[in-house]
Amino acid sequence: MAEAQNIPVGSTTAGSIAVAAESTVATRMSAPPSFDVADFPVPHGREEEWRFTPLERLRGLHDGTAVATGGIRVEVSAPAGVTQETVGREDARVGKAGKPVDRVAAQAYSSFEKASVVTVPKETVLTEPIRIAVHGEGGTAFAHQVIEVGAFAEALVVIDHTGDAVLAANVDYLLGDGAKLTVVSVQDWDDKAVHIAQHNALIGRDASFKSVVVTFGGDVVRLHPRVEYAGTGGEAELLGLYVTDAGQHQEHRLLVDHNQPHCKSNVIYKGALQGDDAHAVWIGDVLIEAAAEGTDTYEMNRNLVLTDGARVDSVPNLEIETGEIVGAGHASATGRFDDEQLFYLQSRGIPEGEARRLVVRGFFAELIQQIGLPDVEERLLTKIEEELEASAA
Repeated sequence: MAEAQNIPVGSTTAGSIAVAAESTVATRMSAPPSFDVADFPVPHGREEEWRFTPLERLRGLHDGTAVATGGIRVEVSAPAGVTQETVGREDARVGKAGKPVDRVAAQAYSSFEKASVVTVPKETVLTEPIRIAVHGEGGTAFAHQVIEVGAFAEALVVIDHTGDAVLAANVDYLLGDGAKLTVVSVQDWDDKAVHIAQHNALIGRDASFKSVVVTFGGDVVRLHPRVEYAGTGGEAELLGLYVTDAGQHQEHRLLVDHNQPHCKSNVIYKGALQGDDAHAVWIGDVLIEAAAEGTDTYEMNRNLVLTDGARVDSVPNLEIETGEIVGAGHASATGRFDDEQLFYLQSRGIPEGEARRLVVRGFFAELIQQIGLPDVEERLLTKIEEELEASAA
């Protein structure tokens, strides 16, 4: 596997290859979280939380001009014992995991008609995954999804996004005490799709949450995973991979709020970029509050730039309010293909195109193997190779 060239935090590389910089602002957003759209001014692109996002390509999701036209179809397939409900905004579970932190998320919360709630009862251990298919049908939509896992229950959820849509959504993950939840969210949109979503996880005492975010398609994808803890001993693992092609903007903004003592978090995101104006953004915010003694946290972002004309902005932030912690750290690195490793493979008779695919497959394999579903793992590896082949064609 080719190892990315390290870029020291706080430095900027020459040209358009990448930027890795430590932000000077706090991890908290500039406006307090709120369900009310009016509490968030219309962004202009100069704000810290919007400075990397191409607002002109959001189809009006950010300024209130987008109108819902029912552009998605949602299908849920779940094992026996799992319940699915359609509820209104007044349901106590809707929004319980976290309030919107920007105007698009607040607009999505104010505009959805019905929320889908999928519940795994307490002490239920599922042996088959819950599968949620979100298919875009060409319009604009606002949505809200709740995944609730009861105390000491265990579940794996796969959410697939396909088709063409302009979608603003909030997704809530509610984990009871001792629960275990793995969520695989795949963004495999058509080329013109726009997907803006806030993911909120509220982790109960001694509960474990694993999120795997995979982004391939879409014109603009901007995802905002957020984690808070409802009790001590909680663990969060946030994994992600993205393949950003020519003209695509893919943005992943994460916040882990260590607001309870003796909790853990681990963040690993990896991306590969190819083609002119391919732009990936990764913002990793970790806040350790004063009450969160015994915290153990680490975050890492790695990017592999495959061609000229691609750009990465990678910003790790770590804010610590107590010194009584187990550990805290972060890392960010971006680099091109290692020519020496390519030469090594080619010298053994492997064609250049195949050598590149082997390097990228190895770059992502560690993350994909942690999903735990062979059919999904193989599908993602195949998709990665298709993306590379399409670029080489």
